[in-house]
Amino acid sequence: MTNETPVTEFILKGFSDMPEMKLTSTMFFLFVYFFSLVGNISIIAAVTRDSHLHTPMYFFLKNLSFLDMCYTSVTVPKALINSLTGFQVISYWECVAQLFSFVLLCASECFLLTSMAYDRYLAIRKPLLYCGFMSRKLCTELVIMAWFSGALYAIFHTVNTFSLWFCGPNVIDHFFCDSSPIMRLSCTDSHINEEVGFAVGGCIILGAFALTIISYVLIISTIAQIRSAGGRWKAFSTCASHMTTVILFYITGSFAYLTPNSHYSPTQGRLVSVFYSILTPSLNPIVYCLRNTDMQMALKKLFVPSK
Repeated sequence: MTNETPVTEFILKGFSDMPEMKLTSTMFFLFVYFFSLVGNISIIAAVTRDSHLHTPMYFFLKNLSFLDMCYTSVTVPKALINSLTGFQVISYWECVAQLFSFVLLCASECFLLTSMAYDRYLAIRKPLLYCGFMSRKLCTELVIMAWFSGALYAIFHTVNTFSLWFCGPNVIDHFFCDSSPIMRLSCTDSHINEEVGFAVGGCIILGAFALTIISYVLIISTIAQIRSAGGRWKAFSTCASHMTTVILFYITGSFAYLTPNSHYSPTQGRLVSVFYSILTPSLNPIVYCLRNTDMQMALKKLFVPSK
């Protein structure tokens, strides 16, 4: 009778299994989270305030920063509180909400990065038509489409995970509610759910990545045709930051969601999750500000007002 009782709460193991690393890892991730918040909020404020940055590229960047800020906020604060208080319990429905929110933001960022690649393609390959075609209306529609598509996938992913029956073990070997460690706790056979989730997730990730790659193949072929070295460098510098973000996002995300659950390792899963759910969103502000003179000037105006 006890084994038939449905699980009403889960226990999150946290960032590390080693007690001696608990405080160190907590302080490190607290610093990274704070840095991520400050960096992404600064980009949003700078783009909003500076009229020179009211262009499609920076409109997408502002939305990306908002996504990254929410992305880390869905998982990190709860994990930090659990680690500091020692109370590692998360209710069943809170776990459902966390998984849904995380996948929503992750998938939406995937689609938004594809839209940003399309924006760079038009700017470099068809500069004369760019201003007329990439209107504010189209940019807004692309962002809404990214959120809507992300929501559809999040609904599927959440239902696919929690349609399983949980009646026994409730310790999630992770620092947040992710599908792979949750499915491993199911009292019923999760093989079909795993295969369906893997197939659908693979199609979405690889499809969005393929569209991004096609955009960049066309961009690079256009840049190669520019005769002056200065012109080639200027064209390349406008999309270098986005390329770096795409590489970081897809490499870490692929390890997490394109690895079959039969090969899932809790330690590896946590390590990969740290990269794609915490470190990558925190690095995006640095990536976009490191070589972007316009963004550097906008941030300087934001923090050092002119006298």
